[in-house]
Amino acid sequence: MEGETAPVSHPVQARLKPRGLRSLPLRFVVPNVVTLLALCAGLTAIRFAADGRYEIAVLAILAAAVLDGMDGRIARALKGSSRFGAELDSLADFIDFGVAPALLLFFWSLHTLKTVGWTAVLIFAIAAALRLARFNVMIDDPNKPAWSARFFTGMPAPAGAIVVMLPLYLQMSFNLPDSRWQTALVAAYVVFVAGLMVSRIPHYSGKHIGRVPRDIFILVLFAVAAILVLLASFPAEMLIVVSLAYLALIPFSVRAYRRLAEQDAAAPPPEADKA
Repeated sequence: MEGETAPVSHPVQARLKPRGLRSLPLRFVVPNVVTLLALCAGLTAIRFAADGRYEIAVLAILAAAVLDGMDGRIARALKGSSRFGAELDSLADFIDFGVAPALLLFFWSLHTLKTVGWTAVLIFAIAAALRLARFNVMIDDPNKPAWSARFFTGMPAPAGAIVVMLPLYLQMSFNLPDSRWQTALVAAYVVFVAGLMVSRIPHYSGKHIGRVPRDIFILVLFAVAAILVLLASFPAEMLIVVSLAYLALIPFSVRAYRRLAEQDAAAPPPEADKA
C-alpha cells in the first residue's frame, strides 16, 4: 500500500561497514609519538637554518638524535615494536639526519659554491637514504652471526648527521674567516662523510651496551652529569670533541670486527645431530 515503508535489507551496509577499527594498546602508540617528535625537531632545524639561526638548528638536530635513540629503546622496553613503527622511523631519520643537516650546511656555507655545493648536499642526502635502506634490508638477515649485532655496517645516519656538521662547530667555536678554499674543503668533507655512511666499514653500535656495574655506577653517573654540564656550557667545543673522537674510534671498531670475524671463521662448525 501507498504510504507503507518497504522493508530495508542491510547486507550492503554490513559489507560497507569498516572492519578492523579497534583500539591500539598504548605501548604501540608511545614509541611512534617519540618518533614524530624527532621528525618535528628535524623539520624545525630546517626552518631555523633557513632563517640563519644555525646554533638553534644544530640543537634541534641533536634533539632529534636523542629522541631517535629513545624511540627504539622505548619500543623494546614496552614490547611495542611494529612494522609501522620501523617504517615511520626510517622516514623520520631521512628527514632528520639526511635532509636537515645537508640543508643546514648549504644555507650556512655551501651555497657560495652554487652547483658544486648543492651537489655535495645531494650526495650526502642520497647516502643517508641508501644507508637507511640497507639497514632495513640487513636487519632481517638470518645468516648474520650474533656478534655482528655489536657493529653497524657503515656510519649510522644519526652519527653521520652530527659528524658532518664539524666544520660548522669549528666556525661557531673559533670564528674562522670565510674563504672559497675553506668552503671547498667543507664540500669535500661532506662527501667524505657520505662515503663513510654508504661504505661497509664497521662502526661500534651502542644499542647493545649492557648494564652498568654497581661498583662504578657513581663514577658513570658523575661522568654523564659532567658531560651534560660541559655540553650546555660549551656546546660547539664539546661537539668538536665528540665528532673527532667518533672519527678516531673507527680504526678500533674495524680491528675489533676483523678479530671477531677471524675467531668466527676459525671456530669449528657445530657437529651435526646424530641420527
